[in-house]
Amino acid sequence: QVQLVESGGGLVLPGGSLRLSCQASGRIFSIAAMGWYRQAPGKQRELVAAVSSVGTPTYADSAKGRFTISIDNAKKSVFLQMKSLKPEDTAVYYCNLGGKSTGTAPFSYYWGQGTLVTVSS
Repeated sequence: QVQLVESGGGLVLPGGSLRLSCQASGRIFSIAAMGWYRQAPGKQRELVAAVSSVGTPTYADSAKGRFTISIDNAKKSVFLQMKSLKPEDTAVYYCNLGGKSTGTAPFSYYWGQGTLVTVSS
């Protein structure tokens, strides 16, 4: 079974920075893309950023200019560098992987358990 483990969340002051990491493990034949989503209390889960296996990134408008996503295919990891954090960035951040466990398996999406980011003074 594919597992995703996030790390790097925590409490940070407004204007501060955090770097989130996500490590995938288990049987992974191929990766199409990895990304970060977040969910604030009472809100829908939303895309923050995603990156294809060849490095093409996509950002939510709220993340543009402040966040940077990167992928390491060999290590099956994805990272999210966040700067100039705002209170509205407070949420549980979830790692996502889209890929296949074997060459003949269906394409699937996998999720981590999430890491909490709190931006507050």
